[in-house]
Amino acid sequence: MPPSWGANRLLHPHRKQLSADRMPTQRFEPVSLDVGIKLSGWLFRTDAPRRGTVVYLHGLGDNRASVMGIAAHFTMMGFDVLAYDSRAQGESGGDACTYGYYEKEDLRRALDRLATGPVIAFGVSLGASIALQAAAEDPRLAVVVALAPFSDLRTAAAERAPFFATQSEINEGFRLAEEAAHFRADEVSAVKAAPRIRAAVMLIHGTDDHETPFAHSERIYAALAGPKKLAPVPGAGHRHLLTAETWREIDAFIGEHWRPAAVGGAGRQPKKAADALVGP
Repeated sequence: MPPSWGANRLLHPHRKQLSADRMPTQRFEPVSLDVGIKLSGWLFRTDAPRRGTVVYLHGLGDNRASVMGIAAHFTMMGFDVLAYDSRAQGESGGDACTYGYYEKEDLRRALDRLATGPVIAFGVSLGASIALQAAAEDPRLAVVVALAPFSDLRTAAAERAPFFATQSEINEGFRLAEEAAHFRADEVSAVKAAPRIRAAVMLIHGTDDHETPFAHSERIYAALAGPKKLAPVPGAGHRHLLTAETWREIDAFIGEHWRPAAVGGAGRQPKKAADALVGP
C-alpha cells in the first residue's frame, strides 16, 4: 500500500453533500460560523420553556442532516439544537479532517458565538470523539453523550487499514498526513483526554460494532475521572444505536446531571441568532 494513499484517505474523507430530500421539516435558522474557516450549520429553536443548548457533532463522511430526529427530540425537551458540518466535510470549509486536533478548537469557537452558558455535546462516532477531546479543555461542555467514539486515532486507523498494509506503511502514512495537515496524531485521543474531563459523560456503544469495537468505549470509560455511564447496546453495530430504550437512558442521564445554573444561570437566554452567529 503506498503510504501516500493511506494519508490521503485519512485526511480527505468523502464529502457528503446535502440533498433536497434531507432538509429539515422542523423550523430552523441557517447559520454560518466563522471559526477561521466557515462552518455551515442549522440552529433549531425550542418552543418549550428553554433549558439550554445541545450541540450535535456528526460522524465521519456525514453531514448535519443526520441531526433531524435528534433535534426533534431535544427541542421538545426545551433545548435549542445547533448542528454544523465538521471541517472538510459537508458544506464546511477546511481541506483536511484531523479527527479532533483542530475540530475541538472549532467547537470552542462555535460556543464562543453561542454565548449561552453550559452546553450538552451530542456526538456520533467521529463527533463523539471530538466532543470528548473538547470536554477536557472547555468547562462549558457540562454533559457529553458519545455514541460509538474511538479511543485514539492510531488504534482506530490501524483497525480499519487494509489487511495487506504493513505497520511500517501505516506509520509512514501517518507521518505524511501529519506533515500535510500540520497536526500530531498521538494527541488525537479521547482516552488521553478522559482523566481531565469533569463533564458528565455517557458512552453508548454497540456490542457487535466491527468498525469501532466496543473496547474503544471501555477504554475511555475506565479512564474517565468524572461522572460517567457506559451503556452497551446488545447486538448493535456501529449504527442504529438510538433505540427507545437508549433514549430513555439518555433522558435519565441528562435529567440527573444537567445543572444549567452551574455556568451562566438557568434563566439566561442566548443572544439572537443575528448577534450570536454570522449569517449565511
